[in-house]
Amino acid sequence: MSQRPNPVPRFSRWRSNILQAPFFFLATGFFGTLALLASLVAKTGRTQHRIARAWARACVRISGSRLTIRGAENLHKYPVAVYAANHTSYMDTPVVFSALPFQFRILAKKELWSLPFIGWYLNRSGQIPIDTDNPRATLSSLSAGVKALRSGMPLFVFPEGSRTPDGDLQAFLSGAAFLAIRAQVPLVPIALSGVYDLLPIHTHHFYPGDVALSVGDPIDTTGITLRQTDELTARLRAEIARMLGRPLANAGAAASGSLTSRK
Repeated sequence: MSQRPNPVPRFSRWRSNILQAPFFFLATGFFGTLALLASLVAKTGRTQHRIARAWARACVRISGSRLTIRGAENLHKYPVAVYAANHTSYMDTPVVFSALPFQFRILAKKELWSLPFIGWYLNRSGQIPIDTDNPRATLSSLSAGVKALRSGMPLFVFPEGSRTPDGDLQAFLSGAAFLAIRAQVPLVPIALSGVYDLLPIHTHHFYPGDVALSVGDPIDTTGITLRQTDELTARLRAEIARMLGRPLANAGAAASGSLTSRK
């Protein structure tokens, strides 16, 4: 249940407008420019990823929140996996980049590639865009994701496909399960808590507090076939809901029946 007051206290709005938001955008511009320059000479993406982690940590500090990582040992059990988390806030990406201690690729909506600095980083660091309006392009992106996994690169996905409007867990798209099954790598559930209160969608004021990233036990996909994609998606959603300490509002909404887009 959200602890964010509505409206946010006047002091929090003032702090966001005068301090946090300007420093957030300055950090994004600074580190985005560094990543762009690094991409001219560094072709593996490793340097850009280190810069992205520095940006993410700076953003978490600017937000005034304290990040706790739980189950960190589950991040080291497999060299390659698909990591999947609930999508709660504009701050999800900084929290994820701050917490995951290795290089990975993300699957994200292609619209992000048009944003200054962020889009430049995504394009030059080998991230994978998803065109949710074009099924053929979507399949091509998923194929690129499977290729990255098979080459030894972990992937990160938000299975809900978009940020929650109210903090509740939405139906999951089946792309994360599809990738894990096709590449025969583990699917690792991640639960983000407290991040929704920090900076939910359709707001521009930070409300600092304790945030946590919890990593669940990896789900083995050995022997699982694509016919079981929806079943694996439902299992992933149920595990994240359990980690959040919330009963599923609609167990039947576990999977939307689509890989990466909502109908």
